[in-house]
Amino acid sequence: MEYVLGIDLGTSSLKGIVMNQEGSVEETASTNYITFHPQSGFSEQDPKVWIEAFHEVLTELLAKKPALKENLVGISFSGQMHSLVVLDEQNQVLRNAILWNDVRTTEQTQKITEYFGDELLKITKNIALEGFTLPKILWIQEHEPDAWLKVRHLLLPKDYLNYHLTDKMTTDYSDVAGTLLLDMQKKEWSTEILKEFNIPREYLPDLKESNDQTGILNHEIKQKYGFEREIKVFAGGADNACGAAASGIFDEEMAMLSIGTSGVFLSFEKNVTSDYNGKLHLFSHVFKNGYYSMGVTLAAGDSLSWYKNTFAIDSTFDELISEIPTSSEGLYFTPYISGERTPYADSKIRGSFIGIDTRHQRGHFTRAVLEGIVYSLKDIQVLMRNVSKKSFTKIVSVGGGAKSSSWLQIQADILNIPIVCLKTEMGPGFGAAMIAAVGIGWYDSIIDCGEKIIEYTEPIYPIEENVKRYKKLYSIYQQIYPATRSICHMSRN
Repeated sequence: MEYVLGIDLGTSSLKGIVMNQEGSVEETASTNYITFHPQSGFSEQDPKVWIEAFHEVLTELLAKKPALKENLVGISFSGQMHSLVVLDEQNQVLRNAILWNDVRTTEQTQKITEYFGDELLKITKNIALEGFTLPKILWIQEHEPDAWLKVRHLLLPKDYLNYHLTDKMTTDYSDVAGTLLLDMQKKEWSTEILKEFNIPREYLPDLKESNDQTGILNHEIKQKYGFEREIKVFAGGADNACGAAASGIFDEEMAMLSIGTSGVFLSFEKNVTSDYNGKLHLFSHVFKNGYYSMGVTLAAGDSLSWYKNTFAIDSTFDELISEIPTSSEGLYFTPYISGERTPYADSKIRGSFIGIDTRHQRGHFTRAVLEGIVYSLKDIQVLMRNVSKKSFTKIVSVGGGAKSSSWLQIQADILNIPIVCLKTEMGPGFGAAMIAAVGIGWYDSIIDCGEKIIEYTEPIYPIEENVKRYKKLYSIYQQIYPATRSICHMSRN
């Protein structure tokens, strides 16, 4: 039996998934690492911890599955999007990586918008936001000029790990779609953007399809672990694209709802000409000529974690959710505790509880948080429906939101679409393993792989009575953002 290894380089941890030729997961391992916040709004990691985490995970997997030494044949990656790694002429890390959730780059984002205007949207299919990679490059140019003078390579996180394994600097289309440096239609680095911001083309890695081979595992690592075969390494993909692949999002009648730290509502797109005018992200998928649109709620699961840690530190999530009543009885929560991205792109807006009454107990507040998170994701669903007339037949719920039957019913009722879950949910790392399996030749394509190995649970259907009630409540929720925006902006100026 041969095996492939999918590596997910996430924001808080690195995970490894071993898949066999039959598409079954045989072993998993993971390890956490820390994020630095040297100033308010800053979010950084030392890329060296990703390398250490990879070796720790690989060591654990080999202890669990010694047969990997003889029969591991392929490795691929999923990775956190947008984060910036800078290397010098000797290919050494110059500074901590600036992460996707770092918001120091408001001025640089405004500058990009002023310079390019609507042309940026035509080239990249996205508008400039603090989370993207290009603003981080400009920030280093302006605030750390000595470091910029030493920069010779610009990489995304998973591609830095790929370099460690293969000594090759490459990337894939799904990941670079989130940099604001890619011409999406031409499928090449944008010469106009690079020229405008004085970024030499030679600083950027070669572009690959996700299942393209980037190299082989280098001799030093192969010898260290005693691998017997030549191990092929493949480009991999962005975490959301890999998560979509692992969820089987391959046609326009399906959507993925992912509730992790952030919340994502994601849908397949047939071509790159879909026009959301920058209100949604449009990125390349992990297979050739495939695309997906997505909106992001910045603090989805993070809102629930904040709520628990602030008001119910001694309770488990299961205990909290078990307390929720059938209705929040006029209590609303907006999950804007870290600002918001879709549909408002507002870094200054903040969350709120609205409608607090003497009859409200802790369970009502918990339910309001759960409902508010789903309302914010419904905003994205409505945007897709209004712009592209999408009508979904089912939604695949993944992440923390898929672990509670009560929360799943809330999702079905608010979104008014049947909700399914994955029988075996492994996240973006499973998508990375799928990419390696396709690269090795076990399957003809990512779609072929997904259709053969992905299985869903029985649907949770909307309850008509609840749907009618939530329709009215959602119309009130939609009024909270415009009503609170000026207050939040004034308080943060």
